[in-house]
Amino acid sequence: MRNQRGEMENSYDSIGSKSKDVSLKDLSIRLAEFAQVRGWDEYHSPRNLLLALIFQWKGEVGKGLPNWSADEKEHLEDELSDVLLYLVRLADVCGLDLGQAALTKIIKNARKYPVVVMNQKSKSTYN
Repeated sequence: MRNQRGEMENSYDSIGSKSKDVSLKDLSIRLAEFAQVRGWDEYHSPRNLLLALIFQWKGEVGKGLPNWSADEKEHLEDELSDVLLYLVRLADVCGLDLGQAALTKIIKNARKYPVVVMNQKSKSTYN
């Protein structure tokens, strides 16, 4: 967006509030604008966006990342955010409603993998 002087406004100043819920549609709109004003649309083919989803993992770690430093956790936050943003952008470029697709997939998975009531003896075989 341009201000009255024709300069690009920074519409990202309000981003970062941890208490605000963000919809996939909000992310999609912001990402499309972000890419468009930088001339990146030509580079955001589905193939390139899929390749950008790949990042290296540190190896096996415990839940909550107990032995990670604050810097390592922040780096992981950055990497996972990149994955989310590329995924939202890929869905937008492909004309897909990612939020609806995710809800539909949860329903499909619930039907494919129904909850099975097991007795205590059979549960112990999975421990």
